[in-house]
This record gives sequence, C-alpha cells and structure tokens, in this order.
Amino acid sequence: MNGISYTFIPIYLCTIKNMDMTNYFIVPGFGGSGPEHWQTYFERSGDNFQRIEQKDWSIPNIPEWIETIERAISDFDPQTVVLVGHSLGCLAIASWAGHYNKKIKAALLVAPPDIELLQDKLQKRLFDQIPMSTIKFKTILVASTNDPWATIEKAESYAKSWGSKFINIGAAGHINDLSGHYEWKQGLEILYSLG
Repeated sequence: MNGISYTFIPIYLCTIKNMDMTNYFIVPGFGGSGPEHWQTYFERSGDNFQRIEQKDWSIPNIPEWIETIERAISDFDPQTVVLVGHSLGCLAIASWAGHYNKKIKAALLVAPPDIELLQDKLQKRLFDQIPMSTIKFKTILVASTNDPWATIEKAESYAKSWGSKFINIGAAGHINDLSGHYEWKQGLEILYSLG
C-alpha cells in the first residue's frame, strides 16, 4: 500500500507470577487460634496468608509441629516466607529454625510462654532442649507486661537469645482474643514492618 510495508508483530498477553510476593504462614500455639483470635483475622486479610494446621492442637508434639512447618513452606522460595507465631507457636518456630537452619524472610513472634510454666500445666515435657539459639533471620518478638504465661523479663530473655527486636506493648495479657486482641491492627502494622 503506497509503497509502505507493514510488519505485524503478535502481542501475547500473559500473567506473570509475582515472585516477590510475601507468603505469610500462621503458626498458632497450644489449643490453636479460634475464630476471634487475631491470627484468624490476619489469615483472612489476604490470599497470601495461610494457616499451618497441626494434627492435634491440644496435645502438642513439637517434633511433629516443626516437621509440619517445614512441609508447609517447602514449595515456596524461602526469601518470600514470613512465619507468624503466637504463644507455643513461637517456640515451635525457634525450634524449627534451629533444626532446619533455613534462612527465610522473617518471623513475628507474639507472646512466647515460659515453657517451664506450660510444661507444668500440661504435665508433659515438650522439649528435650528449650530452643535458645540465635535465629538466623529477621524476627520481632512482641510481649506484654501482664502475660499470665510469661513475665516480661522472660520474654525479653527469649528476644536476646534469639536475636529478635523486642517490642513491649504494655499490659495486654497473653495478646489473644481473651485479652481483646481480635483484628489487632497494631500487630498487622508490626508484621508488615518486617518487609
């Protein structure tokens, strides 16, 4: 046409998976986290949140729990994985970190219990050795001054041993639904600060 040649280049529309998306894995503690717990609200807040389900929340088996964590995240790029632990879930994460020695993106650790208190309550030894080694990825530990399951000093000792940034949010109980922490927007902001 009029001495002009046209070359048609096909354009293919495709969906590119966002490899940089952060994948959040909820790790509840003893008894699990019910429908009003902040972990459940977090889980519902986005498609990139999922809960790691254990066989029995009321009879904790820590070796089994850490294997379940490993299986749940094994298909994901470790640098996109953030674990979100509450109570005994924090100790399970610390134990998993020491056992598998993987470097994930980060973890949020909320209200880890004094394991001696919990073991006395359950009349069961949960750990052969309490995980106190430095965690090799970024962590934030959030604690309360009136947590019935751990003194603030105990929580701070965990943070120092694990190399976690320590955040004291004051009198907030065990930082769960029983202490009024439902949606817990402050917690979500802290989580997102991990990147």
